[in-house]
Amino acid sequence: MTDLSAFIAGLPKAELHVHHVGSASPRIVAELAARHEGRTRVPADPDALAGYFEFRDFAHFIEIYLSVVDLIRDPEDVRLLTFEVARELARQQVRYAELTVTPYSHVHRGIPAPAFCEAIEDARVAAEAELGVVLRWCFDIPGEAGLPAAEETLRIALDEQPAGLISFGLGGPEVGVPRPQFKPYFDQARAAGLHSVPHAGETTGPETIWDALRELGAERIGHGIAAARDPELLRHLAERRIPLEVCPTSNVRTRAVASLEEHPLPRLVSAGLLVTINSDDPPMFGTTLNDEYAVAARLLDLDAAGVAALARNAVSVSFLPEPEKRKLHAEIDDYLARS
Repeated sequence: MTDLSAFIAGLPKAELHVHHVGSASPRIVAELAARHEGRTRVPADPDALAGYFEFRDFAHFIEIYLSVVDLIRDPEDVRLLTFEVARELARQQVRYAELTVTPYSHVHRGIPAPAFCEAIEDARVAAEAELGVVLRWCFDIPGEAGLPAAEETLRIALDEQPAGLISFGLGGPEVGVPRPQFKPYFDQARAAGLHSVPHAGETTGPETIWDALRELGAERIGHGIAAARDPELLRHLAERRIPLEVCPTSNVRTRAVASLEEHPLPRLVSAGLLVTINSDDPPMFGTTLNDEYAVAARLLDLDAAGVAALARNAVSVSFLPEPEKRKLHAEIDDYLARS
């Protein structure tokens, strides 16, 4: 058996909670910042970005995140970003990723919806052909922009219907952004065949998760770490096998959790919840999906078989068709057997 870090590096994986713009590498962010020098406060020096990505709290994270969104000004920027995200996923042996995309943020800044969707689709097709990474889209409402953003996100999803679109989400701040107000939009998205995958219970309490389940029909919960504070909710999630998309380093970097040692991941697993490990906005948080698997292995005291089981969880609860799930499960099992 190789050491665990090497095992994780070669392990075939699925990534279920990773943001489109939040995955822009320092090189790509710096390149975009240099293109727009004088019109952005984002540093054009990759080395300076580490300091820029030091977040005081979740509100500050959203502020910085939106400053990076502002760098993406045309469809060529969108295509470049999307393909480079896929390239980084491929380096980490990610075979399948559900990328959270926020079309409203780009359309609102002047990129026409058809051009935006064409750009991500072009990158998706190229990534699968050239890199072997299958990408699918979760169209995400930016909660801080309110109901107009929900209306526009739904319109883009239903009017454009890009081939890779499979789910409908809700991100951004939770404080002051109650989930029930988005119910009509999730109802329409679900009626159109999209899966429901809202963020909830990241920076607020268990009630936000309950709202996501009851009002938005959530099939998976983005983050969901506040469930650890509600025994009834833990039982509900465990009994119904509703997965959590857990992103440990993200929760520490946005100050949602004080430290990795205090992260509730072990409590969630010991309560019988189905958890997946994800990277969220990896370059912004100084992490990778491989790093997050290593963090989970340490917090949960896992060996290679335990890490492989986490990888299998992500495949099992993904929105891949069953034949593709079986194929990826077999690849994980073969890799474990050979290691």
